[in-house]
Amino acid sequence: MSSSPGTVLNLDWPSTKQWFCGIGFTWRGAASRPGPSGLRRRELAELTLESLQRREERWAIVDLIGKGRHIRTVPVPNWVKETLDAWLTAAGIESGPLFRCVCRAGKPWGQSISEKTVWHVVKKTAASMNIPSLAPHDLRRSCARLCHDSGGELEQIQFLLGHVSVQTTERYIGCKQHLRIAVNDRLGIEPG
Repeated sequence: MSSSPGTVLNLDWPSTKQWFCGIGFTWRGAASRPGPSGLRRRELAELTLESLQRREERWAIVDLIGKGRHIRTVPVPNWVKETLDAWLTAAGIESGPLFRCVCRAGKPWGQSISEKTVWHVVKKTAASMNIPSLAPHDLRRSCARLCHDSGGELEQIQFLLGHVSVQTTERYIGCKQHLRIAVNDRLGIEPG
């Protein structure tokens, strides 16, 4: 496994599961994992318990203020919510910021984390997994690619990541036009 800035990680499933084991710190606070939500460092650092709500019969981060002050709703997979619940219970967090620093004794310390903290924890965890050049933003690109590879629609991935331009999302997932098998070849409206 190796990575360079601006690339998508090509991880096997156990490694992918290891990285995408929640949208924030593990319940022990050991590693930042903004993977399945595609959150930016600042969005992760500023995430509050109050922003996690039920919408359309699922958990979501609602009214997330992203880059350029754009507001979006981010769906949260059930397994991520379960990981968060374990962290919140272990940390005794009932309101406010979801993620806090953890002292050496394993207890939450302080009221929040900074986006710089997220960066340092991702870098430290990546180095321990022998991926020294991994940056937190690589996890956003990997999230986009995994969503696309599992059949996610480009527009929905754009919403998830909070991109204003679909071209940005296309760059993240490496979209290329396929002229040999064009999407408009079999619309079912051909004459006779």
